[in-house]
Amino acid sequence: MISVRFNSFRPFPWLILIVTLAVALVPWWTDNVTSRENLILAALDITLASNLNLMLGYAGYVNFGNIVMFGLGGYVGVYLVSVWHWPLLGATFVGAIAVSIIAYMFGLGILRLRGAYFALATIGVNEAVSVFVTNFEPWGGATGLYLSLDAYAPLGGPGRALWIVYFLMVAVMGLSLALSYGIRHSKFGLGLLAIGENEDAAAILGVPTRTYKAMVYSVSAFLPAIAGGLYFFKSGIIEPTGAFDLTTSIEAIVMVMLGGQGTVAGPAIGAFLYEELRGYLLTAQAFSHFQLVIAGLLLLVIVLFAPGGLMGFVHQKLPFTRRWLE
Repeated sequence: MISVRFNSFRPFPWLILIVTLAVALVPWWTDNVTSRENLILAALDITLASNLNLMLGYAGYVNFGNIVMFGLGGYVGVYLVSVWHWPLLGATFVGAIAVSIIAYMFGLGILRLRGAYFALATIGVNEAVSVFVTNFEPWGGATGLYLSLDAYAPLGGPGRALWIVYFLMVAVMGLSLALSYGIRHSKFGLGLLAIGENEDAAAILGVPTRTYKAMVYSVSAFLPAIAGGLYFFKSGIIEPTGAFDLTTSIEAIVMVMLGGQGTVAGPAIGAFLYEELRGYLLTAQAFSHFQLVIAGLLLLVIVLFAPGGLMGFVHQKLPFTRRWLE
């Protein structure tokens, strides 16, 4: 279904590889734990924003439900590791497959809606799943699940496990960018872009809109689910309030819009810049309680004055950058 047109004249795939390797190796070479912790949050944000862009930027559907897949992936992964003593990779991968199947089934239903109705439906899904998990005792109910130190023993102990999780999270980030690039340069991606431009016209031209929308909804859930499993394994605890926080979905939308929806590099750049801004706001005493206010104002400014985001501005002023930053 997804036939990618890679060729040696496209520098962007190599740029993805170089950036991913640099992010993975710099903290390790310098043995800088602070840098590692900052970059793992940036890698997580890039993963969430890049996969959200598949729905928002390509298909044109505002999706507040991406955090649901992140949280469910975290719950399944932590549950399999803590209760069934599965290895981390197996637990996160199985969790991601299960979440993708759930997303596909959800997608077939709620993607019949469009515009604001779809956005509201995804908020409803998030709240419904959050309430269900809060009352689901096998997953710890409202108190969530905790990992003992024994869970990190197969990876060589907590210290070594943190580095392994970091490398895996950066790899997921790189795969997210590669997936976004691959879909954009495929027949599937062209169908999604057609849906984003005019869904009715795309259907008339033969694009299987319902199937494509459900597929991209499922695909966009897979890597965030893996990221959720890794993140909460690293944290050692998962609870409903943190796993299904709607604020994270709102911030992911800001990241995509800030960098430039519908581009590959835009959501990654927007996520990195927003993570740096958020880190400053949370540590600055004067702005620590205004993080979401500033995020909302930033989104309003982007929509009114720069709907193409940073990538739109850069591509307009410097057209040659389209070859390097797609």
